[in-house]
Amino acid sequence: MLDINSLPPWPLVGLAFGVAFLYSSVGFGGGSGYLAVMSLFAISTQLIASTALSLNILAASIAFFIYWQSGHFTPALLWPFLLTSLPAAFLGGYIHLHDTLYLGILYAALAYVGIQLLFWNQSAHPASAPRRFAWPAILVGGLLIGLLSGFVGLGGGIFLSPLIVLNGWGTPKQAAASSAGFIVINSISGLLGRVMGGNFAFGLLGATLLPVGLAGALIGSWLGAHYLSGTLLRRILGIILLLTVLSSLIEFFRV
Repeated sequence: MLDINSLPPWPLVGLAFGVAFLYSSVGFGGGSGYLAVMSLFAISTQLIASTALSLNILAASIAFFIYWQSGHFTPALLWPFLLTSLPAAFLGGYIHLHDTLYLGILYAALAYVGIQLLFWNQSAHPASAPRRFAWPAILVGGLLIGLLSGFVGLGGGIFLSPLIVLNGWGTPKQAAASSAGFIVINSISGLLGRVMGGNFAFGLLGATLLPVGLAGALIGSWLGAHYLSGTLLRRILGIILLLTVLSSLIEFFRV
């Protein structure tokens, strides 16, 4: 098992940079990608979740700033979801899950995200006129996303974007801005829960990956905003994520 005071292996450093680069180029924090690549190495589940949440905060903060400066942020598409997601994310981070249960929830969440990235096309669901909020859906959705975020170390933005767009509450760019802000706040809440519950682990491994994630997010965000095809990159990410989950499951059941 990799010690938190050990430097990460070079393949993990390269993979972390790739995740930050690819995910930020399409407006996501990259939590699912960080979880997937770290699950390929002998790293404790506490360290995986804590590091992924920390990297999420960094990358999503950059994305949120860019979208906010571009005028795409609508506060009404963020704060209602936080009413239930914030306490739920804290609770999820506070609760210590057995490794087997953690990995089961993690692989299920990653498979869902992979399918979402592979098949969901934002442009196919334009929101010409915003619909009225359905408060039960918002509160329940925020609760479930928050719990999942705290449990496994996801920011939850990949779940929030489709919810906003498919219900016609906002445009894809507004959804991306809200998701980025949601990831930052939700991840902070999940981290606080981990600290309070004694489930936080970071160390030298996490500290080394932070600047790597920052560099990847900055380069990816800039290229994604000017040159890269978002739809193509999403599908590539979906394929990579599903292959990673399949590989991890084969290795898990082999052991």
